[in-house]
Amino acid sequence: MNEKKRSTISVAGLLITIGIVYGDIGTSPLYVMKTIIGDNGGLTTATREMIMGSISLIFWTVMLLTTVKYVLIALQALNHGEGGIFSLYALVRRRAKWLIYPALIGGAALLADGMLTPAVTVTTAIEGLKGIDFNGMTFVTTQQEVIIITIVILSVLFMIQRFGTGVIGRAFGPIMFIWFLFLGVTGFLHMLGDLSILKSLNPYYAVKLLFFSPDNHVGVFILGSVFLATTGAEALYSDVGHVGRVNIYGSWPFVFVSLMLNYLGQGVWVMNNANNAALGHDATFNPFFEMLPGQWRLIGIVLATLAAIIASQALITGSYTLVSEAVRLKFFPRMKIIYPSEKHGQIYIPLVNSILWVACIIIILFFRTSAHMEAAYGLAITVTMLMTTLLLYQFLRQSNVKMIWAGAMVVFFGAVETMFLISSLVKFVHGGYVTAIIAGLILLVMYIWYYGNRIRDTEEFQSAYISLNDYKDQLVKLSNDDSMPIFSDNVVYMAKVKPGSMIKREMLYSILDKRPKRAKAYWFVTVNVTDDPYTAEYSVDTMGTRNVINVQLYLGFRREQRVNVYLRAIVHEMIARGQIDPQPQKYTTIRGRDVGDFSFVIVQDVISPQTQIGAFERAIISLRVGLQNITSNPASWFGLEFADVIVEKVPLILGKTKPLSLRYLNREKARALHSHLHKEQELKHIKVPDLENKDEFENQ
Repeated sequence: MNEKKRSTISVAGLLITIGIVYGDIGTSPLYVMKTIIGDNGGLTTATREMIMGSISLIFWTVMLLTTVKYVLIALQALNHGEGGIFSLYALVRRRAKWLIYPALIGGAALLADGMLTPAVTVTTAIEGLKGIDFNGMTFVTTQQEVIIITIVILSVLFMIQRFGTGVIGRAFGPIMFIWFLFLGVTGFLHMLGDLSILKSLNPYYAVKLLFFSPDNHVGVFILGSVFLATTGAEALYSDVGHVGRVNIYGSWPFVFVSLMLNYLGQGVWVMNNANNAALGHDATFNPFFEMLPGQWRLIGIVLATLAAIIASQALITGSYTLVSEAVRLKFFPRMKIIYPSEKHGQIYIPLVNSILWVACIIIILFFRTSAHMEAAYGLAITVTMLMTTLLLYQFLRQSNVKMIWAGAMVVFFGAVETMFLISSLVKFVHGGYVTAIIAGLILLVMYIWYYGNRIRDTEEFQSAYISLNDYKDQLVKLSNDDSMPIFSDNVVYMAKVKPGSMIKREMLYSILDKRPKRAKAYWFVTVNVTDDPYTAEYSVDTMGTRNVINVQLYLGFRREQRVNVYLRAIVHEMIARGQIDPQPQKYTTIRGRDVGDFSFVIVQDVISPQTQIGAFERAIISLRVGLQNITSNPASWFGLEFADVIVEKVPLILGKTKPLSLRYLNREKARALHSHLHKEQELKHIKVPDLENKDEFENQ
């Protein structure tokens, strides 16, 4: 489906966009003001100047980073309708080799942050229920109950991912619309109590609080808390493929105004209650919930919980997109991707879903409270934003934007995001190290996979690819060699055949060297996934033979890749056209069957002892092969679960091989060496004497 069709604006599209994209940034009012005030020393330190400056910092942070950088600039950098840092890298990677580093670092940090977001948002919302009495009923009394409820909610959320973001968006869209309306209305009503709060939209108050105000007890480190207001910006960019760019353009103004009204309302409430001694000593108080009248408190908590669930959804769908792009860029091993709807951007990756679910549960059990989670929250995303800024500069230059404007963009946003990063580093020892460890592990996997592939394909090593044309004659002779037993009527290799009929060396090694596999036909099949959901086409190249066939399958992203079913139909059609010989079956339940049996051979690499490469390269290749064998399941990718699949281990030879150096021994020298070794064996079996008996030892 092309970008134009996917980006048609409509009421339904806007609702789905609100349901999918804005969950993360939409829950920021739950904890931003709470964190700012808590880090500054509590409610009693919240002077008018401090609150005005904080609101100003929040407004300009969201305006500059989310609205200007992401909505206005980054959404111009789409790759076939897809967004995110990997999609952006794919657009600019030809400009410089070093761009791989910001792409890998930013992607790893974003995926790590995505594991923390569901935990912190849902936990924060459920904590709003703790200890609150509603008409004699207390729903949640202990933190242990908060943890259990949070785990149950997230488990259900991860279970429903298989139904697709379209279904989820239609369910969540109306709820999120009501949530943002609730944010805007409640904030506006409180703002009416002191309209002078609108002065905080002047950036003067932000600069004054940041650098000159004695009421700011943490200095520039206040930015670490302010930054939480815009953490959903990168997710917005990653999720654009699910909803289309124009739907974000149409919905963002409503979302932005609702958020700002709520922050303004919270600011007025805090200024009016700064002298409340009871609240001043309550470390768990939350301005968002406290400013709601009693009868509205339960509604607010229910909506906040639903919004927190949807915030998790924004990061989950963004993670699917990122991993899908990483697989295409060869940053990650290949994974099974399911397309639940007819929109190409809407995907579900079972392995990623399971990893995210397990990670979220572990994080909840480790941190236990939202306050501890917030200490780690946002650190990784500042790294991603910086990396995105570097790549955006390359995109602007590639798009013929004048260097002065592109340079101004990277300097301005780079400076702002560097300040946020420095201010967030204080979180490292308070829990940020957990996010850093997760990001480091993800980065290590991507580095191993990417550079393992690079090492294999480097010209200085023995080529991992050879031309099928150079071996087709041998394959034809083997096929017609009656002295060899038939291995199978059709031997099939799922091979990515490159231009020039280049395939991996291991595949021909499997046919000719491991054990010659005689077959009536050798099939090398490449599956190409198209943007149209229901494409089912193919092309064949017999390479001037009747035995060696290169098949290019073109399947829509909604088509199940049942390669054995498609290939059987192709063989039947080729026999009917006279392109290959019939394969009549003597024993069969199907009358007139002219298609023989199939054996699908899956090749697994094993590092050969003959490989002569450096220790570092060998370690990277060994780890890459290990990852491939652990994570890969080609039979599942291609729908071969019920086909005859053979897994073979084939030696992977890289580098220049050294000839074995063996010296021939004539009979006399061999006998002498054998006699010498025999005597050594006899000496080894002599009984060791008792050292305490000196005379016996000397006699020995």
